[in-house]
Amino acid sequence: MKAVGFTEFGGSEVMRVLELPEPHPGPGQVRIKVAAAAVHPADVNIRTGLSAKYSPEMNPPSDVYVVGWEVAGTIDEVGEGARPELAIGTEVVAVTEPKLDLGGQAQYVVVPAESVVRAPKGVDLTAASTLLMAALTAQMGLDALALAPGATVAVTGAAGGIGGYAVQLAKAVGLTVIADATDKDRDLVTNLGADHVLPRGDDFPDAVRRLHPDGVDGVIDGGSVGDAVAAAVRDGGAIATFKGFTGATDRGVHWFPVFVYDRLRDTATLTRLRDQAESGALTLRVAGTYPLEQVAEAHRLIEKGGVRGRPVLVF
Repeated sequence: MKAVGFTEFGGSEVMRVLELPEPHPGPGQVRIKVAAAAVHPADVNIRTGLSAKYSPEMNPPSDVYVVGWEVAGTIDEVGEGARPELAIGTEVVAVTEPKLDLGGQAQYVVVPAESVVRAPKGVDLTAASTLLMAALTAQMGLDALALAPGATVAVTGAAGGIGGYAVQLAKAVGLTVIADATDKDRDLVTNLGADHVLPRGDDFPDAVRRLHPDGVDGVIDGGSVGDAVAAAVRDGGAIATFKGFTGATDRGVHWFPVFVYDRLRDTATLTRLRDQAESGALTLRVAGTYPLEQVAEAHRLIEKGGVRGRPVLVF
């Protein structure tokens, strides 16, 4: 089968189309014939060797690496014990584990059944492939904050993948959302549902305080602002981060580093996110589509920064 990956760490030029043996499912697994696979900033971190440096247990050495955190496609083989609704011919979305040569950017991928749910109806598979990884990460951040309806949350990086879903998921549970955006992204973030959109940049925490002098109840730091964002949160408030960062705990501020690996098999949450995409509560955004041979271009787009939506490899 064809897959995209690399055999040595490096720049985007190391990405290429590979020929690998077809995998087959064991008990509790399904095989997906992949139609589309989203490309993520985390793929770039794996390709450069950064992930192996900081999380060697999650990124063991391999002769061949295939990345990819999520796919959309059709089930074509089913292992013993998989859920009945995961039948051959079912269109599905799945989160995949980009370890060794097991990532999702391949013609066929074997996935634990717990990580697979029916694809959202009324959505093409290219768009559907952009849902689960970022939305699950955003949901984990909100779960960590554990804010009650009526509370106020600030979201950094609100125009990005995690931040955008965080805005919509927060609104769905009755939170007031203060989000950041550049001038060019202001309408986008407003349309995602943010109650207040403030200029992105160093002044964002102070601007939040001007709206809420005591500080907000929680922060989703999708933009990886880090320590500086603590100024926006109230005493005893909470901050969810997504790159393992924790900051100062003075004023009783709680930091919650979120790792999506922890809930790749959370079928109930994946199903709920699928339902929200199906209902239109979550907006799926595709930054562009690429054949496998142009995977390096997709990586360069990610590295350039400012991508709105996900580049998607189409098979």
